[in-house]
Amino acid sequence: MTTSAPAADSARHDVLTALRRLVGRTPLLEIQCEYRGRRHRIYGKYEALNFTGSIKDRMALTIFERAYASGEIRPGDQIAEATSGNTGIAFAAMGRALGHQVRIYMPDWMSRERVLVIQSLGAAVIPVSHEQGGFLGSIRMADEFARDTPRVFRPRQFDSDDNVLAHYETTAPELLLQLEAIGRRPTGFVAGVGTGGTVMGVAQCFRERGLDAAVHPLEPANSPTLRTGSKTGRHRIQGISDEFVPSIVKLQQLAPIVDVWDGDAICMAQKLAQELGLALGISSGANFLGALQVAHEQGADACVATIFCDDNKKYLSTDLCSDEECKPHYATGEVRLHGFRVIPHP
Repeated sequence: MTTSAPAADSARHDVLTALRRLVGRTPLLEIQCEYRGRRHRIYGKYEALNFTGSIKDRMALTIFERAYASGEIRPGDQIAEATSGNTGIAFAAMGRALGHQVRIYMPDWMSRERVLVIQSLGAAVIPVSHEQGGFLGSIRMADEFARDTPRVFRPRQFDSDDNVLAHYETTAPELLLQLEAIGRRPTGFVAGVGTGGTVMGVAQCFRERGLDAAVHPLEPANSPTLRTGSKTGRHRIQGISDEFVPSIVKLQQLAPIVDVWDGDAICMAQKLAQELGLALGISSGANFLGALQVAHEQGADACVATIFCDDNKKYLSTDLCSDEECKPHYATGEVRLHGFRVIPHP
């Protein structure tokens, strides 16, 4: 017995509704700290509480919702995407929940945990070596598969306006609502650029609401891709600076780029875990340091926010769990953590 089209549409709507209830509305953490002798409060959206444990769930769900609404994706289509990990996990979980086969093309130097999580969700992982083109090779191979195979949906996260829309409609409004609940307005926002969807969506929301808050993109000091326009050097902050500047990133609409050394990001993530019990990923350590630097530059009235993109579970085999040296030029050594409080979503 086959399922009728209206019944199938209703079932899909029910799945999307269920997923929407599991994505977003994350807590905001206020980290109380001291840096170079001055007290600061840094605000970070705690995105580990999303459906698959990262901020990428917001983007993946928005892309699915709009692709179904437009007819760009249909029942039975395969999904093929190039990713450094968290996006692949989000598309694997949601894609399987919606009944799709999923193929993830990923550089082969990403953490082993990422691969295992994606595979555990029933998706195929196609590793791509440096010799095969690394991240750009992953995108090319996903495009080739879609070209040569019938009925393949390509989310194309690096080029998707729906990626920006997800953060314009959810991340930024949630942040503003939570800050308003404690009587604060943002003076700045910092987030590492992988696809750029977060910074572009937040910047658009702030701009349309007339907020005078500087939105800064962040990248590794070891690999300043945004500054140079192409791959430069190597780094260990998985999920950002993926060898090129995504098409959705409009640097002219953003405040100046913030740089953080990858080792400093690791040291800061370790410090947040070991002193506050906040087990965050490496990019979260980078984001915290970037936000702290901006807050320090802005002065006593600063209210700078950022994103704690995910937790540490996908990095246990990486240098996050090493004895990383905190070098003299790193900022982490000058940070004193005093505690945190939670600002829930209303």
